Amino acid sequence: MTSTSVRRPATPRGDAARADRSRPAFRCVECGWTTSKWVGRCGECQAWGSVSEDVGPGGGAPRTAAVVPSRSPARPIGEIDVEAARARPTGVPELDRVLGGGLVPGAVVLLAGEPGVGKSTLLLDVAARTAAAGRKVLYITGEESAGQVRLRADRIGALHPGLLLADETDLATVLGHVEQVDPDLLVLDSVQTVASALVDGTAGGVAQVREVAAALIATAKSRDLPVVLVGHVTKDGSVAGPRTLEHLVDVVCQFEGDRHSRLRMLRATKNRYGPTDEVGCFDLSERGIVGLADPSGLFVSQALHPVPGTCLTVTLEGRRPLATEVQALVAPSAAPNPRRTTSGVDSARLSMVLAVLQRRLGVRLSDQDVYVSTVGGARVVEPAADLALALATVSAREDETLVRGLVAVGEVGLAGEIRTVAGVDRRLAEAARLGFRRAVVPAGSLEGLVVPEGMQVIGAGDLAQAVDAAGVGVPAGVTRLRGGQHG
Repeated sequence: MTSTSVRRPATPRGDAARADRSRPAFRCVECGWTTSKWVGRCGECQAWGSVSEDVGPGGGAPRTAAVVPSRSPARPIGEIDVEAARARPTGVPELDRVLGGGLVPGAVVLLAGEPGVGKSTLLLDVAARTAAAGRKVLYITGEESAGQVRLRADRIGALHPGLLLADETDLATVLGHVEQVDPDLLVLDSVQTVASALVDGTAGGVAQVREVAAALIATAKSRDLPVVLVGHVTKDGSVAGPRTLEHLVDVVCQFEGDRHSRLRMLRATKNRYGPTDEVGCFDLSERGIVGLADPSGLFVSQALHPVPGTCLTVTLEGRRPLATEVQALVAPSAAPNPRRTTSGVDSARLSMVLAVLQRRLGVRLSDQDVYVSTVGGARVVEPAADLALALATVSAREDETLVRGLVAVGEVGLAGEIRTVAGVDRRLAEAARLGFRRAVVPAGSLEGLVVPEGMQVIGAGDLAQAVDAAGVGVPAGVTRLRGGQHG
């Protein structure tokens, strides 16, 4: 009987093993996760189509090995001309506020927002104002036809001979338009609708978005051409497409707003040329979009007489103070689980404030429905509005109006204390400008506080003192901390 020997494949050794280990891996462009073979979905961040071949160190010789003489030698930094790199105003003051003065030549701005929030309307207005200033603007639309954009321009009054319009979805054609027109501003709406014939994949894919963005950024830098790209957002509100898109561009702006409200807010999450804590406010209507230099009037009701359950606070959007009115309604409930309904207010913050009111002040709310809302569609998310929320709830529960012209600022702790918040000076200055003459603030913020002329500022150490200063009765037996008073 003849035995058959099975030969095992030889294990690679020496140079063969090193060559096998130096084969290019595959890397996710979103999070950097690596794998030895290609997969359609990243195993770390679960992004689809983000894994591509990665040639790291040892995976091959560098592609650029030749030395090419530079056309412009390096110069001392003090000899660099800065006038050509200064920002140019767009004609929209609220947009210039967010950008840090305007559009910088060669800068690439990514404007992202939900569908229907008003991105195209804003950029069409910016394009028309830039053209009216004597500069040539090229507006490329890939989502709508030229006729549809013309109808919107008629509606908002954005017609100007210096505004050139083209509906294209091919990258080479877009670059051809730029070469032919030689504009002073390029607007592309949107980057997810343009595709290159030299890259595989459909428009909006990871490879296509990266190629389109890279080509437009190279064009912007070589021509000192400011470019504004419109980007889509995902379900969680982040910018759609590869994360490298946000790293490549110079400015990333988010355009936010509730579609049921006319208020729109523009904020920069990345800005190489200016601050990222500025917020621009706009009013979107059928006749177009208008910047709001003083948006506080939208968030304050115009009631002719005081009403129980209302209290004003001042929030900070970046460095900008905005007066916001908080309204509360407390009604008896026959259900075993009373309702807690909010609009514009964090429901978790409301639940915490209600628990503190019932436990520390003895305000009975366990058998009451509580409805809390803000005026004008404003959204209050910072803890500085806790005190106004508590005072409005107590006022509604006791059916007593607060002191006329009162503004409340402060964070409520679980022990019932009022904690200090940032920017009290700016908040009080905004309240005084609107005509409010009495303020309740944390007692810890009184030291060194600049009090506006004609305003009485009361420092409250706990909720009991704050409720007393607001002119609402406090249940008997409540312990009070010592506060102060300025004014």
